[in-house]
Amino acid sequence: MDLLEFNEHSLYFDAPLPERVEGLLNEAADGYADGTAELPLLRAYVLAPGNLTVLVALYRYMYYQHRLDEALKVAEQARLAAGDPLHFPVDWRSLDLRYLGSAVRKSMGLVRFCLLALKAEGFLLLRMGRLDEGRARLQKVRELDEADRLGAGALLAVCEAATLPLAV
Repeated sequence: MDLLEFNEHSLYFDAPLPERVEGLLNEAADGYADGTAELPLLRAYVLAPGNLTVLVALYRYMYYQHRLDEALKVAEQARLAAGDPLHFPVDWRSLDLRYLGSAVRKSMGLVRFCLLALKAEGFLLLRMGRLDEGRARLQKVRELDEADRLGAGALLAVCEAATLPLAV
């Protein structure tokens, strides 16, 4: 299956947000430069903890603040929130092509989101020096994305090259 071929018209960020949540996300965006973004983001999260737009905003904030442990937790939560309506297993290691086959009929956008969230988890774990855990997640994404449309293969190649002994 080609994860770039989909004709879905609605994606997670197209869903309307509750007015208060949208206002808080706008307040966070406006306050990023002056360091006041975190509180409105956390308030938006409290109001809509499973909303993918809120989770993506919170993930980006934590990542760009170099708070990788927190970004990892948000990426995991985003994967679970997107995977729930697709009936994906909580344990990503159990995810296989059988799950993807039935899920793409429901929402290719959510399938891609889940796999990209798993890729983000792998990337963060690599950045945190947890190489085996990161590599395992990236290998799972690569296994499920046979055409490597989501780019996990490139991260795996960099990871493998970094662990090779240098020739003298």
